[in-house]
Amino acid sequence: MVKAAKKSSTNASEQETLTFAAETSRVLHLMIHALYTNRDIFLRELISNASDACDKLRYEAAQKEGLMAGDSALEIRLTFDEKAETITIEDTGIGMNRAELIANLGTIARSGTREFFEQLTGDKAKDSSLIGQFGVGFYSCFMVADRVAVETRKAGEHESWRWESDGQGSFTIAQAQDRPRGTRITLHLKNDAKDYLDKHKLSHIVRSYSDHVGFPISLTDSEGHVTKANEGSAIWTRAKSDISEAQYQEFYRQVAHTPEVPWAVMHNKAEGAVEYTSLLFIPGMKPFDLFHPERRRRVKLYVRRVFITEEGIDLVPSYLRFLRGVIDSADLPLNISRETLQKNALLTKIRESVTSRVLTELKKRAEKDPADYQKFWENFGPALKEGLCESTEPRDKILDACRFYSTHDDGLTSLAAYKERMKPGQEAIYYLTGDSLAALQKSPQIEGFRKRGVEVLLLTDHVDDFWTNVTLQYGNMPLRSVIRAGEDLAKFPPPEGESAPEQSAPGDMIEKLITTMKTLYGDEIREVRVTHKLDHSPVCLAVAEGGMDMRMERFLVEHRQLPKKMPKILEVNPAHPLIKKLAANPAPDAPEFQDALWLLLDEARIAEGEPVGDMSAFLRRLNAALLVQNH
Repeated sequence: MVKAAKKSSTNASEQETLTFAAETSRVLHLMIHALYTNRDIFLRELISNASDACDKLRYEAAQKEGLMAGDSALEIRLTFDEKAETITIEDTGIGMNRAELIANLGTIARSGTREFFEQLTGDKAKDSSLIGQFGVGFYSCFMVADRVAVETRKAGEHESWRWESDGQGSFTIAQAQDRPRGTRITLHLKNDAKDYLDKHKLSHIVRSYSDHVGFPISLTDSEGHVTKANEGSAIWTRAKSDISEAQYQEFYRQVAHTPEVPWAVMHNKAEGAVEYTSLLFIPGMKPFDLFHPERRRRVKLYVRRVFITEEGIDLVPSYLRFLRGVIDSADLPLNISRETLQKNALLTKIRESVTSRVLTELKKRAEKDPADYQKFWENFGPALKEGLCESTEPRDKILDACRFYSTHDDGLTSLAAYKERMKPGQEAIYYLTGDSLAALQKSPQIEGFRKRGVEVLLLTDHVDDFWTNVTLQYGNMPLRSVIRAGEDLAKFPPPEGESAPEQSAPGDMIEKLITTMKTLYGDEIREVRVTHKLDHSPVCLAVAEGGMDMRMERFLVEHRQLPKKMPKILEVNPAHPLIKKLAANPAPDAPEFQDALWLLLDEARIAEGEPVGDMSAFLRRLNAALLVQNH
């Protein structure tokens, strides 16, 4: 929150001093202490902001007649003054009013602020990368300036405003003398930044970072000589063969506001029923706001090179929100509201086409270079799997791009590869959800599957609990949780060379034991039954057919979406020595016998992350069992 500190009288108007929001001050402190090794990026950021301002005005002018009356030129002017030791960046874009100055320059109004500071390490090189991910835009100017003045007038309004700060915790705002529409930023350079007062240096920076900006950038020196500084053509309109890798990377850095290189570049021109050009990037690092509740998307929509919007429309689905870049269509109308645009059939076709292209590209990259694809999957796999929860999305195409850990080996696998390894007679793709890969690998639930060589997918992301409940098959093969009761693995013999399963206790003895357990547990358990899916564990919990997985149930209860948990099924391994011993020497009324049965139930609960029924009773029984064991 920005707070007013004091007011003072000036010739132009009453000047108000306000303090930066706390998180803004912290970013400014980091910027001023030069965490970036390359300070040239300040100019890229300011030109990028100026370009956005021109884009916004061009869009608003298409909706509101007369907004650009008297001055239809959209341009960016860069000026330096060696005597005054200043650099000025001026645009003829949308401009700002007082409220927008405070909102845009007084606070960092961007999600992920807290996460950003939590990840700061104190290591300048690492923190520089984090700041790049976060995107500081305007604030980068304080790397080279000890004082910054901003003069601006919003298009369609009459008042001009001046914002000024030294970046030390506060800024001033005052009404200014009338000025043309747009924004002018004046940087008063630090002593160690005077090398930027050089025409050739500034020209080189503009060509390196901003040559693709779609508005003319002029450079004026101290003597008033004006030269053209950029090519001024939108990079996505050029042929791929005319664009170097370095140019792609610099455009990505502009649209993503990051110093990193992208993991993937996708530049396509679609022709046919709907025509559009897309230049999309997949970041090399996970953005801080990837899982922010608003699920914001950062792909900009252009119509015939006129910027329309990057928010408020479903240009790409939310599960592809990690994409950065632009989509430009010649078919969409310019003079259309964003609300109407959202319902436009052409936009829906573009969205479907872009989604298909991205998913196809991901599948190709996953098959071509699995090791490299793992980097993408670790960053964006959980987001991509969100698409499996939506019935309107191409689930099989999403699943083709998905990768999973499994009991097959330590690496990631595709579902197509899983199907190729399925056992003869196997009628489902088996999976198990849990909190960590290490815990799942040791889970009693997969013992019998592992022994018989039946592969199980090991799913640890929270989204896995949701999509597995709505995506019920891959192709014609159903997906099935191993915790469902009644899994009969008897039809899968152990692999050749493996010993046969240990002999089970006689059936009548097991039935008597199960009856005793049901009577003892009462409402604590839904059912007790024999299972073939255990190997060296005596018991495990399961849920009934159609029942909810345990981790999903815990999540909903914790978030008060369910009133309580449902009783589980206790599955018993009839071949385990402990079960055979209990079945052979039943003593239903003996306290020691009952304690042993309660310990079995609590063991099964603990293995699944469920709370024990009565902690004090559990500890008493455990201590008693330890005493017996040591005598």
